[in-house]
Amino acid sequence: MTTTESKPPASSVSLPVTGMSCAACARAIEVTLQETPGVEAAAVNFATGRAAVTFDPAAVGFDGLVQAVRDAGYDVIDAGGEAADGRGPGDGQAEAGQLEDLERRAHAAAFVTLRRKFAVAITLTAPIMVISMAHLHFEGANLLQLLLAIPVVAYSGSQFYRGAWKSLRHRAADMNTLIAVGTGVAFLYSSVVAIAPGVLADAAPPAVYFEVATAIIALVLLGRLLEAGARGRTSDAIRRLIGLQPRTARVRIDGTDVDMPVADVMAGHLVFVRPGERIPVDGEVVEGASAVDESMLTGESLPVDKAPGSTVVGGSVNATGAFLFRATRVGRDTTLQQIIRMVQEAQASRAPIARLADVISGYFTPVVISVAVATFVVWFDLLPAGARFAPALVAFVAVMIIACPCAMGLATPTAILVGTGRGAERGILIRGGEILERAGQITTVVLDKTGTITTGRPEVTDVVAAPGVDERDLLAIAASVERASEHPLAQAVVRAADARGLAAPPAGEVEALPGRGIVGRVDGRQVMSGNVELMRERGVDLGWARDEVVRLAQSARTVMIVAVSADPSASRLRRSATSALRQAQGRPEQRRGAARQAAPTLHRQFRPFSVSADPSASVPTAVVLGLLGLADTPREESARAIAGLKAMGLEVVMITGDNQATADAIARLVAPSGAIDRVVAGVLPDSKAAEVRALQAGGRVVAMVGDGINDAPALAQADVGIAIGSGTDVAIEAADITLMRSDLNGVADAIRLSRRTLRVIKQNLFWAFVYNVVGIPIAAGALYPFTGWLLNPMIAAAAMSFSSVSVLANSLRLRRA
Repeated sequence: MTTTESKPPASSVSLPVTGMSCAACARAIEVTLQETPGVEAAAVNFATGRAAVTFDPAAVGFDGLVQAVRDAGYDVIDAGGEAADGRGPGDGQAEAGQLEDLERRAHAAAFVTLRRKFAVAITLTAPIMVISMAHLHFEGANLLQLLLAIPVVAYSGSQFYRGAWKSLRHRAADMNTLIAVGTGVAFLYSSVVAIAPGVLADAAPPAVYFEVATAIIALVLLGRLLEAGARGRTSDAIRRLIGLQPRTARVRIDGTDVDMPVADVMAGHLVFVRPGERIPVDGEVVEGASAVDESMLTGESLPVDKAPGSTVVGGSVNATGAFLFRATRVGRDTTLQQIIRMVQEAQASRAPIARLADVISGYFTPVVISVAVATFVVWFDLLPAGARFAPALVAFVAVMIIACPCAMGLATPTAILVGTGRGAERGILIRGGEILERAGQITTVVLDKTGTITTGRPEVTDVVAAPGVDERDLLAIAASVERASEHPLAQAVVRAADARGLAAPPAGEVEALPGRGIVGRVDGRQVMSGNVELMRERGVDLGWARDEVVRLAQSARTVMIVAVSADPSASRLRRSATSALRQAQGRPEQRRGAARQAAPTLHRQFRPFSVSADPSASVPTAVVLGLLGLADTPREESARAIAGLKAMGLEVVMITGDNQATADAIARLVAPSGAIDRVVAGVLPDSKAAEVRALQAGGRVVAMVGDGINDAPALAQADVGIAIGSGTDVAIEAADITLMRSDLNGVADAIRLSRRTLRVIKQNLFWAFVYNVVGIPIAAGALYPFTGWLLNPMIAAAAMSFSSVSVLANSLRLRRA
């Protein structure tokens, strides 16, 4: 007998990497990880400083991945030797908040070091610039510049030279290579001139270019400082989400409230929350009531009322009352931690539009070095022998510096970082850059009716009482018997009665009749509540109600008929009272006396069941007290949301399993002006995916909007699946985009945000490409034959730094989306 061993599932880990200075660094780490045995996929995001790795744990461990990063010349933040996302090889992985603290401290330390290096560079470069630009000539001027330049190059610029050496060891080239070669050549040439000017002397005394080397280092460091500050702001959304979780929780143990770290709270613990405090973990209220502000999780500004049985979400704020709840999800299982992980994964992902930039960036540096060398050779060959080296050197350095592809590498990840973060703040969870790009290209939105356009639960929409019967009495009587049923229609009747503050009398002898309705006894009367079949079965003549039943049915209402039959004892009492009235045929005062004696009995026994004000009327066997019309009502925002989608130029399709009449009725309610282009009714859940495929076959980019559970096949089939959630039950695995609040307006918000993010990415890439395409020829001296002008390397360095900062600033505009 042979056994087949199944391959263990791949693990994923997010490594917080330090030491990256540009997008080319990220590319180098990515290549190194991908070449590591056992690694199935690796993606490094320079903007977030994270390396997302999928690997086979049987072939390589967590320590092996860290070592691979270190072998590439970079480092990984030590979080206790575990994975960062809760799915790595460790058993006690650092929580998101702990890892965020470690990353923040590491970045803060790096920023302080960067600022110190810039201070040294700018302080020592200033006198060099004065000597050079003022053309000051005095004994030892060149040696003084050399002494001032050495600390700038050796200390402030050391990171560029170390980075270039790391790349060279791995047979690669990056931005550090360009800066190191450009400034290094200028510095070494100038040093030789300062120490031994006769070695390079030609027809004229050679010039020094210390100001070029030092100013480039200072300007690049300034760009790095500005860039670090801007990149820090792009991660604000994650930090705010992590900051939502309190550090401690008040746990009730044996009747005593004990403060303990949130990490120690276990499922089943009773947690007490006071007004104004943040809820530490997810749970269910067991005692007390309050209103809770869930705006930072759902984007919904209004507080949500909570009572025993209600769910609460960790990170939300208790507004008014104190309550006790039982913890149900703790640690990395809480909704907040799931959201943080999802946003981090989205920010670490790539959009397809970025692949071209990635490929170009990977080959860009070797090409630039080749162009720079060619530029030097051409200038050196064309210029006169007495003045050839200096201009050729200036052009070489300018090409090396201006061509740094940092802006190109930042164009996509920074926009995705800010866009997905802004979405999370608005309660819109976007799974990744690829999803965000596809969402920006949507042409058709398919809306499931039940639970998406409508509330997903029936409500009483019509109350039609018989002549002489008060509507409130009718609803109270119906609620009396329906209260004993768990059927959604019965619960709708009870909610309607409770909403009007009606006191429904208790019902006894209640019997549910599946498919027909329910019967029970109220105040001695048998009350029947159900459909036409029940009335026919019980011999109830619909009479006046027959036309109303037809009218409500044509309006896509589910009709509930409420009838009452008089029991024998009540009939005898009524016959006795009316007989006394008939026998009092004598004097008027005798008749009035008998009426006064009979009236209380008649009122007590037959109101509110009576349909006639005449006490002498015959007693029917059963009468219809009235009708209730019920329907799954549209959400309040549905009409406005659908009109908004149509105004964005999108095709809107409604799909439902209900019959065509009901579907058309809902469509008329939410889109009276025809904002819904097509209504597809009578579709089973399995067939919804086929409808989506048919739209895709017609060339449409389709977004399917549903509840994330019943519509899972269609959500998976669509180009973008959008699940409308409630904030406490996020369908993370069911859709590409999850709306934390049950608001259809979030669909338009998600598409609009995606479009804006995609537009910003295209703007970033355009300017990054244009900058390099235009800048390199100018730096190479293309304008010299016409203007006699060569680009100063210092200006090239300033322009290079400005291009990166401008890309970041453009991406940050999304924070106001």
